[in-house]
Amino acid sequence: MAAAVERDLPLSGAAAAGGPAAGHVEAGRPAAGHVEIEDLAVGYDGQPVLDLDRLSVRRGEFLSILGPSGCGKTTLLNAIAGFVAPDSGRVLVDGDDITALPPHRRGLGMVFQNYALFPHLSVASNVAYGLRVHRVPKRERAERVADALRLVGLEEFADRRPRALSGGQQQRVAIARALATRPAVLLLDEPLSNLDAKLRREMRVELRKIQQSVGTTMVFVTHDQEEALSLSDRIAVLNGGRLEQLGTPDEVYRRPASRFVAQFIGAANVLEGTVRPDRALDVGGVAVPLGLPDAESGREVVVAIRPERIRLAPVTGTQADAAAGPNGARAATPVTGLTGTVAYRSFTGDAWQVEVRTAGGLALTVRVADTGAGGADPPGAGTAVTASWDPADLIVLDLRAGR
Repeated sequence: MAAAVERDLPLSGAAAAGGPAAGHVEAGRPAAGHVEIEDLAVGYDGQPVLDLDRLSVRRGEFLSILGPSGCGKTTLLNAIAGFVAPDSGRVLVDGDDITALPPHRRGLGMVFQNYALFPHLSVASNVAYGLRVHRVPKRERAERVADALRLVGLEEFADRRPRALSGGQQQRVAIARALATRPAVLLLDEPLSNLDAKLRREMRVELRKIQQSVGTTMVFVTHDQEEALSLSDRIAVLNGGRLEQLGTPDEVYRRPASRFVAQFIGAANVLEGTVRPDRALDVGGVAVPLGLPDAESGREVVVAIRPERIRLAPVTGTQADAAAGPNGARAATPVTGLTGTVAYRSFTGDAWQVEVRTAGGLALTVRVADTGAGGADPPGAGTAVTASWDPADLIVLDLRAGR
């Protein structure tokens, strides 16, 4: 069925979906991506909210716009959709400048956070709404509605009203309604945020399956880091209206471009200090061995280490314990770290969160995977431990010359 639906819901350009048929960029300058954002600035009441030099979305890509509240991600989506007029810059789809076009002429689909379903209409009528607006013939309209409902697994619910559906089913109706118009790009504004945790995880899988089946370019706004990491081909991280980093999920997680990205995507222990003559990092009077070969004395360094990359072992006074791997085996490469005391530990289901504090007051957050009922729990509060890591797992955020 997926293959049949894919034929019935082809990826189409903006013009085919009721978008612009003219307004191309100058000859000989093809757009680098399916959607191009150029020098886009948006402000409210004189206060700048968004300032993007350039953002390119590839055809068929699932791009997540990620950032904290107030960073401009929903404003960006609304500017692409045409609900917000930018102060400057432009939006292009397949090389067509759509910046001045009203929303209904852009050939884009939109799924809102609250789904925006009509309570008095049936599921089928909700899905057909955009098709009626575009005056799609009745027979074709019925075929598209049926195909869209099959795609989201709601064929049997066509005659129900939205109030008779669960939150996840309502979300699927909203997606089906958007896809039925065969948009060039589908924009989604935190569509999973109103669902409970279990249903949200399930709908992530369903949404990704739908996107891969249809092949539509999707731009997905979220403040949930796990959501962005699990769904996306690439992630655009916004902070204060500016683009901090654009990359694949593993790139933004393993090689964050800034301190903000390192701490916002997942969790990170950020260590900032000056390199001592013995190449340890002086962090507020606490000496932290770095293991970085190019850490020259006097340099100001900012590094980060992910909690799950830190190993814990009881202090025994031997270097072997510090070099032991997660299962007690010696690490293949040298490790480095420091000693401290477990301040607390908490069980989170699939892992333990442990805080280690040094005598100098430095705190490290450690994530220890749960090994099951038969496995040993991590050391409890008050236990002296060695926190160690492989130097290769250090993320260098800043490496400046000394003053």
